[in-house]
Amino acid sequence: MTQAQSQAETAPTAGAGIEIRGVSKVFGWQTSSAFKALEEINISIEPGEFVSVVGASGCGKSTLMLMVAGLLERSSGVIAVGGKEVHQPLTDVGIAFQDHLLLDFRTALDNVTLHADIRGLPKADIEARARKLFAQLKLEHAMNKYPRQLSGGMRQRVSLIRTLVHDPSVILMDEPFGALDALTRLQVRMDLEALWLRRRPTVLFITHSVEEAVGLSDRILVMGPSPGRVVEEIRVDLPRPRPIVLGDAPQFAAYVDRIYGHFERLGILHGAQIPKAAA
Repeated sequence: MTQAQSQAETAPTAGAGIEIRGVSKVFGWQTSSAFKALEEINISIEPGEFVSVVGASGCGKSTLMLMVAGLLERSSGVIAVGGKEVHQPLTDVGIAFQDHLLLDFRTALDNVTLHADIRGLPKADIEARARKLFAQLKLEHAMNKYPRQLSGGMRQRVSLIRTLVHDPSVILMDEPFGALDALTRLQVRMDLEALWLRRRPTVLFITHSVEEAVGLSDRILVMGPSPGRVVEEIRVDLPRPRPIVLGDAPQFAAYVDRIYGHFERLGILHGAQIPKAAA
């Protein structure tokens, strides 16, 4: 057992595994302007694992997530979630994007309980779980407010509650903190980790932030530039819950610098532009 595992809060794993085998994606393959976004991708994500994907813009990170969700057709290969091959949009996963996508005419609570109507779930059960999640994130005061009455961070946390309220075994997140300021991102990162530790769903997290990936992940997949491919897998052995100030963990700088080093070798970053993690 690793140091991270031994110090983490214990919770039964409730996630489903994700298998990606020989997956590629070519846009406009029937035209002279065909574009290969992803070449052969092979990834195995264990049930309950938190995996982040980092890489430059245009390397296919979001394309990969959309294919796992069944929202985008793959050009080749096999994707399976919970042992079942994905051939259509998945209905039992939680998906979060950079845009919170809350409905302006519904309160925060009503935005979350919309899941009951869409999925045909018991309204009372969903509302009870929603209220519990609002309480865990200290957002009880926001339940009856409309999105326009909430800050950007509060809206994104409501979106997080909506992603989790139907108790999904898999959560797919595409730059969910991208529009937030630094302090709000820090709070939402801690909220997400705390909620994940309570139940351990499987998480595939797409981000541009190397520091965020190290702060949240069990494993980080580093992708090379287009056509996207996985160039390294890095296991993150840091205790959980992760510290508020990540630089306080002695190993943190080594993980961050290792990933930035890959970006330099791939030509994504050049020399003096590479930021150094705080010691």
